[in-house]
Amino acid sequence: MITSLETFILHVPVTRDRIADSTHSITHWGMPGVKIMTDSEHVGYGFTGTHAHLASDRLITDCITNCYAELLIGEEVDEPRKLWEKMAYNPPLQWVGRAGITTMALAAVDIALWDLKSKYREEPLWKTLGGKEEKKLEAYNTDGGWLNFNQDMLIEDVKRLTLQDGYKSIKMKVGKPDSNEDIHRIEAVRKALGNDVRIMTDANGRWRLPDNLEILSCLKDFDVTWIEEPLWHDDVSGHSELAKSIQTPIALGEMLYSLAHFREFISSGGVRFVQPDATRLGGITEALDVCNLAQEHQLPVTPHAGDMAQTQIHMSIAHPSIELLEFIPWITHCFEEPLKIDSGIFSYPQMPGAGTTIRNEYMEMYGKKV
Repeated sequence: MITSLETFILHVPVTRDRIADSTHSITHWGMPGVKIMTDSEHVGYGFTGTHAHLASDRLITDCITNCYAELLIGEEVDEPRKLWEKMAYNPPLQWVGRAGITTMALAAVDIALWDLKSKYREEPLWKTLGGKEEKKLEAYNTDGGWLNFNQDMLIEDVKRLTLQDGYKSIKMKVGKPDSNEDIHRIEAVRKALGNDVRIMTDANGRWRLPDNLEILSCLKDFDVTWIEEPLWHDDVSGHSELAKSIQTPIALGEMLYSLAHFREFISSGGVRFVQPDATRLGGITEALDVCNLAQEHQLPVTPHAGDMAQTQIHMSIAHPSIELLEFIPWITHCFEEPLKIDSGIFSYPQMPGAGTTIRNEYMEMYGKKV
């Protein structure tokens, strides 16, 4: 039975002094989260992912403390979905927010509940979710392709990831003020890596139609696996129109907050690679619903890693629509069982839980006042 909740905020440095995409620039990754305590002394850990802005991180932890905690105290933890529904469909919370702060707070709580359930069962979450140890889950690495890297740094990093670390898939950011520079960078990366490595591109919502249609049409010339978030995140009709105009498949989902949002994009034909993020949606519970929706439409799922894959690896092992998962290494070292990747393939976690238990030394090192 749940006896209490305690929130936390961590700000973890990124692997370089600063990284940037077409719309954001950060030095730390934020982890507002929650510890859920029980009468059996099991503790569940859950968190979401942010740009480490302390004031907005506190809005998330305040929502957990002031809105969700009272709905959970005294509840059993064997049915996370039942508790998710109690929180997600709570009338006062639905009135003030069905996206953003409320869902990111819900995500952290839901992840902690799944962590507890699998700890009670003394098994890793992927087993609790029905996964079997027979699937190879490939990692693609985003941490070498940032937009603030000059072209020489970009080439050096993607070659390190592929030749030295063994990744067969990498992602690079696009969205320079001059689209010709984007094309030159993509061409240089393809030349450096050859034809056996998958290259994904990500515009982070930067471009508009019809202004950037020329570069979007050029991506096919470099065998780009997908263009991610080419247009503004909520532009359903624009993505639908674009999907009919270019050959390169569209990927999106990291900025969508509900199953209903995904249903709109999928039904419009505006997405080919579906990218739920359990730290932005309502946790594992709703991310699984998105995976099922994509499977119904025969679309592959490639989760966005707001958790840096630490938690979503369990969902990815268990769900048949997922064969590829994003990985960024910024926060991996913080956990009792850090993710392991060998030649671009994830190793299966073995400890009970969702992989979210944070080591005390990093709670102290990166912790901020809630």
